[in-house]
Amino acid sequence: MILWLQLKRFFLLCLAAVLVGCASIPAGVPPSPDDPWEPFNRSVFEFNEGLDAYLLKPVVAGYRFVLPEFVRDGVYNFFSNYNDIYTALYNLLQGKPAYAFNDLMRVAVNTTMGLGGLLDLATSGGLEKHKEDWGQTFGVWGVPAGPYVVLPFFGPSNVRDTFGTIADLESDYLFKYVKNVGLRNSITGLRVVNARNTYYEAGDLLDSAAIDKYSFMRDAYIQRRQYQINEGREDEEPLMPAYENQYE
Repeated sequence: MILWLQLKRFFLLCLAAVLVGCASIPAGVPPSPDDPWEPFNRSVFEFNEGLDAYLLKPVVAGYRFVLPEFVRDGVYNFFSNYNDIYTALYNLLQGKPAYAFNDLMRVAVNTTMGLGGLLDLATSGGLEKHKEDWGQTFGVWGVPAGPYVVLPFFGPSNVRDTFGTIADLESDYLFKYVKNVGLRNSITGLRVVNARNTYYEAGDLLDSAAIDKYSFMRDAYIQRRQYQINEGREDEEPLMPAYENQYE
């Protein structure tokens, strides 16, 4: 029942995005076999771009103006440490106990010696940072990706990762199970702003480049997800917008 309600909400969001208008494919841009729903996806992409330009980015600009960098770093580290708990579980489910133990050690170090996760002492201590989710776990289990899809608010995804996103939200304690609604909404808002702040300058770089931003982000997402599922590990954050799929 819960899964059905989440799917219903997702459908309504997609329907609202379609009402914005179906975007046309730019001339000279070849179609991608991974993206059979490209006109629809481009319309959702434009909706997300407008939401980012007129709401998220101005809010994040104020966030950066009001809070000094060390405070913003503390917020990022706190949520990153929280996500390490889930990453440990996902790595265990993917049959990677060594990675899971590494992630649990990160949580132990940063929670105890890092002032509840505000400081990231684990990385400097040689404990590698991983990032896993339900979509990656489904991929490791052999679930095919399916067609590429752009989700309202969340951004680049595919059919498998869409169900992964629903599972992520359903299992996320801070998003789902904090009883105080005001506190839960405040935490969610802070997570979104923190995530967008992480990629604050990346979007400007893409906007200024003479490229089809939609195609670039689609291809980058598809390659990155396959890389992650195939045990690849990135040393740097990807050039993807903050609404890509996680409140981190």
